[in-house]
Amino acid sequence: MLISQSFEVKQPIDAVWKFFDDIPQVAASIPGANLSKEVTKDKYEGGVVVSAGPVKLEFDGVAEVKSRDNAKRILVLDASGSDKKGRGAASVLLTASLNQIPGGTKVDLSMDLTISGAAANYGRGLVADVTAVLVNTATINMEARMDAISKGLDPNSVGGAKAASGLSIGINAFKRATGRVLARFFLPYKPVARR
Repeated sequence: MLISQSFEVKQPIDAVWKFFDDIPQVAASIPGANLSKEVTKDKYEGGVVVSAGPVKLEFDGVAEVKSRDNAKRILVLDASGSDKKGRGAASVLLTASLNQIPGGTKVDLSMDLTISGAAANYGRGLVADVTAVLVNTATINMEARMDAISKGLDPNSVGGAKAASGLSIGINAFKRATGRVLARFFLPYKPVARR
């Protein structure tokens, strides 16, 4: 499934690009993610923990930078992992594209996500909503870490991203889904002309 998200950070594009060049630092901003073991240059091992309602998924996997275009500020990352209890697997081809905007940088993310097993039972809408919640939380964490770096502080001093909580994700995903349903319900009715 293809999921697209965009967010803005109040940092210059060079600072954001430098931050994105540090894959473990980016992973530390994502709730529940940890890519602390460098296998080779641009290849890392780690895990992701996501609690969604009664299901807690713990993925072990690998992430690798497939391409990096310094001129266009485009990064392509290929990540995959499997649940520790054998309940499924996930893989994502993520493309991050950075563009300078007034007052900061816009980051466009494109994620080609494949999920199997327990997580796949949630459906596209919920997966997209959960992804949006995770991206929003990661954005806040990234900004805090980049701000710490710009002040000469240790970015880990702002705290790492906690495991993705089922309660907070569930509430926010429910709000997004409800908003989608209500928007459809309250769209003006347009009768179809009969012939």
